[in-house]
Amino acid sequence: MKRHLSLAALTALVLASAASAQPPLFTDSLPPEEFAARRARVLQQIGDGLVVIQGTTELPSYHKFRQNNQFFYLTGVEVPRALLVMDGRTKTSTLFVLPRDERAERSEGPVLTPGPEATKLTGIDRVLPRDDFAKFVEQFGAESRTLYMPHRLEALGAATPGYTTRHAEKSLNDPWDGRKSRELTFIDRVKARAPAATIRDLDPILDSMRLIKSQREIALIREATRISGLGIMEAMRSAQPGMYEYELEAIADYVFKKHNAQGIGYFALVAAGRNASWPHYHAAQTRTEDGQLLLFDYAPDYKYYTADVTRMMPVNGRFTPDQKELYTIYLRLYQALMTSIRPGSVPEILKDAVAKMDEVLASYTFTNPKYKEAATRFVENYRRRLKSDAGSLGHMVGMEVHDVTALTPDGLKPGMIFTIEPALTIPEDRVYVRLEDMILITEKGYENLSSFVPMEVADIEKLMAETGFAEKPRTPTPSSSRPPQ
Repeated sequence: MKRHLSLAALTALVLASAASAQPPLFTDSLPPEEFAARRARVLQQIGDGLVVIQGTTELPSYHKFRQNNQFFYLTGVEVPRALLVMDGRTKTSTLFVLPRDERAERSEGPVLTPGPEATKLTGIDRVLPRDDFAKFVEQFGAESRTLYMPHRLEALGAATPGYTTRHAEKSLNDPWDGRKSRELTFIDRVKARAPAATIRDLDPILDSMRLIKSQREIALIREATRISGLGIMEAMRSAQPGMYEYELEAIADYVFKKHNAQGIGYFALVAAGRNASWPHYHAAQTRTEDGQLLLFDYAPDYKYYTADVTRMMPVNGRFTPDQKELYTIYLRLYQALMTSIRPGSVPEILKDAVAKMDEVLASYTFTNPKYKEAATRFVENYRRRLKSDAGSLGHMVGMEVHDVTALTPDGLKPGMIFTIEPALTIPEDRVYVRLEDMILITEKGYENLSSFVPMEVADIEKLMAETGFAEKPRTPTPSSSRPPQ
């Protein structure tokens, strides 16, 4: 028997389906209480001061909108031209967003707009029209309040503090450009409306907070690391002589997108042969050749967090004896460093690592004097760091691939995430070997978040013997000892 839906029931079903299909009005990466806790921590540090921070603008192109990191860190709000005021005196926060644009909504779907629903979704005390921001500025402008505002150029996808700072400086000092950053322009505009206010930099407060990751942040970085590793491993399966670097990069791009990455954490470093000697080589235009080693360093931007993982692979799937000798001594020294990591003093970690490296050097059998010389130089570099008291293990990773850094005298603390990425080089021959792993400091030691990505010779060769989804039929070459597939 056929059943007929009433017009009212059909309408309700269509509306329910449309509602479930519409884009989310608020992020699903973290819950509102995570952002609320961050705002509360900031309010504890600013006395009766105010935080004034702006979100990024829409793009003048057909790219998906991505909020800047500092604004997202405090709000989770993903609409352009949003503004936030946090009042240390009243311990309240007010978000200012653009009013509803019905024409844009018909084209792209609804977004967060002022009103009670936005307050409920975001957990922010008040969500008002953006035009009301001027009244707020005039109110606190009549008082001698301290205003905490970001000074560093905003970081969007694939950005780092160093890159954004250098870009702002170059633009300002360029005689044919001369632009102030959007952040400094905003400070000037607010200062003009609030001349009695004292302006201070908000970035150090947020940077210090971002240094220690919450459990939810760790989960997001763990997923970004997993996706990065899957991309690298799929490239290993598909790699073979004759492929271009960009073909291997495209494999990882597909894997990233397949797992819902919103972009890339940084440009892909896919470097065949001598190209690897340029640490940030990213042209990706070289055709790979039989017998080459290839460096693969790439990670996604996943829900505002990224990773940084590097592996090396023989393009034909098999290390030559010469490659195996060089790669293995590097790997053993690398592992000596990694297994020394724990909470606490970096110099103490380096001291333990150097002692282990000395043992590795003493027991390793070299057939190539240049490799022994390069390995010895590698260890001596760490020994010099100890003597100069300028020890370093790598760089922090989080919302940015070279994330904010604000190390304390206590050294490494649980919740910090960073990479180790030392390189073993023979500069005159443009030989360069490097691995990189994501290290999470725990209460008792560390966790290598990227340990599932093969790094031992046998494990790499085993994985590369598998069929990759982008693999062409293999043609055996005289220099390859790999059996035909």
